[in-house]
Amino acid sequence: MSGPDGLSDHAPVLTAHRAGLVGCRGCGRVWPEHAEVCGRCGARLASPDRRSLQAVWAWWLAGLIFYIPANLWPMLRTQSFLGLAGNTEATILGGVVDLMHYGNYGIAAIVFVASIVVPIGKFVVIAWLARVAGKPASVEAAHTRLRALEAVEFIGRWSMIDVFVVAILSALVQLGFVASIHPGPAAVSFALSVAFTMLSALSFDPRLIWRGLPLRTRRDRTAE
Repeated sequence: MSGPDGLSDHAPVLTAHRAGLVGCRGCGRVWPEHAEVCGRCGARLASPDRRSLQAVWAWWLAGLIFYIPANLWPMLRTQSFLGLAGNTEATILGGVVDLMHYGNYGIAAIVFVASIVVPIGKFVVIAWLARVAGKPASVEAAHTRLRALEAVEFIGRWSMIDVFVVAILSALVQLGFVASIHPGPAAVSFALSVAFTMLSALSFDPRLIWRGLPLRTRRDRTAE
């Protein structure tokens, strides 16, 4: 069966790597495999290699290590009347519970999604992509992997919302003797965790997604 462009709907999948070409990660243009520098943007050219996943796993593990204390240590420390009225500390999850207790369900949902759901989702997706990268896949599965990578890169910019809130509160609520808010050690751990997971996603070579495509789909081989 032929499509509107006259090509077979189940034509063999030919990638740049199998065509003897190498794609530039900077501008996307392809060059002969022996080329070392992109003639368009000047970036160095390198063929996709599963050994590059070592950097992905290293950054991923570093982010996971710092994410654990980010949830166990206090994110905010509040001092009232120079400590005479007591000092309070709040973790990320404790802050969500407090917000719900005072009826701020919308803000609580935003903090919970940005600080709990999104980071855990990023860890899961990056680990999954690193495990399946370069392995055989259908065209549909490759597109699914690519959309997952694009989603991780898109939500990465929203991962620092907790750190931003802590920084703003620490700058605004400094009332001297009355009350003051200071960032807790979890703020640093959370910022480092986000930075490391972003580096992990950036270290992932998306060309590995397409390198695992078979030359022919199983349906093609059955039809033959």
